[in-house]
Amino acid sequence: MPELPEVEALAAFLRERAVGRTVVRADMAALSAVKTFDPPLSALQGATVTGVGRHGKFLDLDVDGLHLVIHLARAGWLQWRESLPPAPPRPGKGPLAFRLHLAPELPGGPVSGFDLTEAGTQKRLAVYLVRDVAEVPGIAHLGPDALSLDTAQLATLLADQRSQIKGVLTHQSVIAGIGNAYSDEILHAAHLSPFKLAAKLTPDEIERLHAAIHDVLTDAVARSVGQKAATLKGEKRSGLKVHARAGLPCPVCGDTIREVSFADKSFQYCPTCQTEGRELADRRMSKLLK
Repeated sequence: MPELPEVEALAAFLRERAVGRTVVRADMAALSAVKTFDPPLSALQGATVTGVGRHGKFLDLDVDGLHLVIHLARAGWLQWRESLPPAPPRPGKGPLAFRLHLAPELPGGPVSGFDLTEAGTQKRLAVYLVRDVAEVPGIAHLGPDALSLDTAQLATLLADQRSQIKGVLTHQSVIAGIGNAYSDEILHAAHLSPFKLAAKLTPDEIERLHAAIHDVLTDAVARSVGQKAATLKGEKRSGLKVHARAGLPCPVCGDTIREVSFADKSFQYCPTCQTEGRELADRRMSKLLK
């Protein structure tokens, strides 16, 4: 799943390639992907992309005052195309969900733009065309951006959270932008158990957690921004120390990275670095390690 660093990098990538370009048309290839109907996608035709921003894990293209908002969900991705076919795609064929055509940069040049694709059977990729980004339910309920928080603000947020810190970090209405992968990285860097109760963190643990959020995300943003969209996934994987590395040695202490699996996802951690050497039970109702 693209998280804050990758979405920030995609926004930077599109600022370079899409801002100032005129929309030729937008094609919907998967009926489930487009979540709004007013204004219609046809309202984009002839309008100019004037900016690209990010709200948590949402990508926001400002198109002459309309906002084309994209959430890539778990299996979605943006693929830039230097040349797009003139014929509209056939709905329901393959992973393509949405396509945006942009006028040539130079007269006679190719129509370029991007495809939104989604792998797998769980179609959660979402596209919204709205007049105000607050009309997008996920944005309206976002918590503060992960990189905007200072230590005191983080402490205030966590004080009311009675859930495990792993879940709190990934709850977008509490803190925006962090997903499964970077929460694993942050907790590893902070030397915290994923099952620690958020409201029970000590001031020292909150300090460590704040530093880890800042350091992990800013490092990932620095590595990601400037990359082409096609190389971002590989760049993300190359920087991970514990996530998706179960069975491999921890790069900090050498212990074996362990995994806790649930029905549709999993997370990874280092026992030596995070749980005082104890292994978390690999089931949903694992006991909290204090």
